[in-house]
Amino acid sequence: MAAPTAERIYDDGLVAPYAPDLYHYDHIATAGLNGFDAIDDQAIARFDQQGYLVVHNAFTSEEVKGGLDGLLHLISGEVADFNGVMYERAASGVPVDEMAPEQRQDYVRKFMWFEQHDARLHQMAHHPKLLAAVERIIGETPFLFQDMALLKPPHIGREKPWHQDHAYFQLALNTRVVGCWIALDEATTENGCMIVIPGTHRQGPVVHFQRRDWQICDTDVKNQSAVAVPLKPGGCLLFSSLIHHGTPTNNSGLRRRAVQFHYRPASAPKTTVEERMAIFGEEGKNVTC
Repeated sequence: MAAPTAERIYDDGLVAPYAPDLYHYDHIATAGLNGFDAIDDQAIARFDQQGYLVVHNAFTSEEVKGGLDGLLHLISGEVADFNGVMYERAASGVPVDEMAPEQRQDYVRKFMWFEQHDARLHQMAHHPKLLAAVERIIGETPFLFQDMALLKPPHIGREKPWHQDHAYFQLALNTRVVGCWIALDEATTENGCMIVIPGTHRQGPVVHFQRRDWQICDTDVKNQSAVAVPLKPGGCLLFSSLIHHGTPTNNSGLRRRAVQFHYRPASAPKTTVEERMAIFGEEGKNVTC
């Protein structure tokens, strides 16, 4: 039997129906670069124009296995000073503490602040080729300021509504922030791969509302040119913190485990919650959702 966890934390997002075409996409990103070494000036220019870059075979099968083993180790509850696991609301009442990690993971939505607790995940977050790629994009030494594991378990993994990641960060709007989303399973259009709307990072900030999550209002989503980004294990998506993106519910029987890291320039100063909300919040803007 796995070690019991601390007080269980549940995802606070609302599980509710959404329009069937909310995650409609017109294209599937079948092309991409083969490894970080393939990132050249043209690729950086494409990132600046479209807001994202697909890198296949970014991590080896051994590194992917190490990442998965690290996630299971943290889920097991055996790491005494780590308690960042957040469960899907659908796991309420399920005796997950009595389950082995392999079974327990299918009730976990996400966890954060883990890379200092497992050497394998730390190495992934600080992979020299990944950091070099991010440095080329932001033009400065990158600083890792957020790490997340995003599990979206089979059948119950809820959506992540359309949003801009920058709406979550206490960073000035002109700070170049790069997200790196790494597939540890095959991410497909059936189990909730990332969907992005190219070029939206150049449109500036969009007001977010607390509805099913902290999100762009469904009626403000313009997904006519959206692109689905399926990835094989070890593939990664580099993306701007201002690009509009989201993931639908996982109604399939397939796992879709991923890790996500966010990097900012090392010199970027932090701002306040009030400054962030003045840009991305709805208060005082006479807007509704």
